[in-house]
Amino acid sequence: MANTALTRPARQVTARPAQRSRPRRRGQRAAYVFLSPWIIGATVLTVGPMLASLYLSFTDYDLFDSPKWVGLDNYVRMFTEDDRYWHAVTATLEYVVVSVPLKLALALAVAMLLNKDRRGTGFYRSAFYAPSLLGASVSVALVWRAMYGDGGVAGRVLGVFGIDVGSMVDQPRYALLTVIALAVWQFGAPMVIFLAGLKQVPKELYEAAALDGAGPVRRFLAVTLPMLSPVLLFNLVLETIHAFQSFTSAFIISSGRGGPSDSTLLYTLYLYQRGFNDFRMGYASAMAWVLLVVVGLITVLLFRGANRWVFYMGEGKR
Repeated sequence: MANTALTRPARQVTARPAQRSRPRRRGQRAAYVFLSPWIIGATVLTVGPMLASLYLSFTDYDLFDSPKWVGLDNYVRMFTEDDRYWHAVTATLEYVVVSVPLKLALALAVAMLLNKDRRGTGFYRSAFYAPSLLGASVSVALVWRAMYGDGGVAGRVLGVFGIDVGSMVDQPRYALLTVIALAVWQFGAPMVIFLAGLKQVPKELYEAAALDGAGPVRRFLAVTLPMLSPVLLFNLVLETIHAFQSFTSAFIISSGRGGPSDSTLLYTLYLYQRGFNDFRMGYASAMAWVLLVVVGLITVLLFRGANRWVFYMGEGKR
């Protein structure tokens, strides 16, 4: 009896983990089965092409002949010999520096106006968000080109006020502004995110500020902006990345040339020209990797700098 009593617990201890491990292993296999389409898709459609592009960036490849290894020649030529490359960099920086702040400022202003439970607010929220649903579509860019082209609506409206600008898309000093205007017009996505952030701001903070005699401007600076700073950082990072990747609007408005006088030659448009017009795929791949590194560095700098101005409730400065 003593031997039997001593052996029974041992049998139970060895049997239970085995029984428990089987469902766990089955669950792990099921998880991998469900994840496999994403893993395969990411490998074939993202990781694989990125590695191929990295290799091609060190080669001379024209889509027809086999790639020829040239080392860092593409990068050296890009930074030292290609004047149009620096025109593209300049135009892109101007586009990002102007369009992103204007877009976020307009999105925040409209979000604050619509952060009221009034009649018709839902309609206006949907109406302002609708342009973002169109995205960087060719049809919208074509309409935009017609609006700002010769005899377009924009020129006629300005003509009423005695301002004769002619075809804005064909003038170097105005062409990039039309591309920026199209980007700012699609402010709906950050507006919705700002609206969600405004809903999370405690009303008690506004009431306390009002009791202290703070006016609307003071309440905005002391309450709204600090409480919205995490949302503002999120929108800033997303819109900056999106602006550096902008392509369709500049391509359609300039008819694929980036003109006039390279004024709308954004970085991605010039990358497209070198890759698919000049068949310099190795050079275009090098440009793509430079863009990836630059956007990554800017993103890191934005997060590092956020420690000085982003506030989290209960934590103060992060």
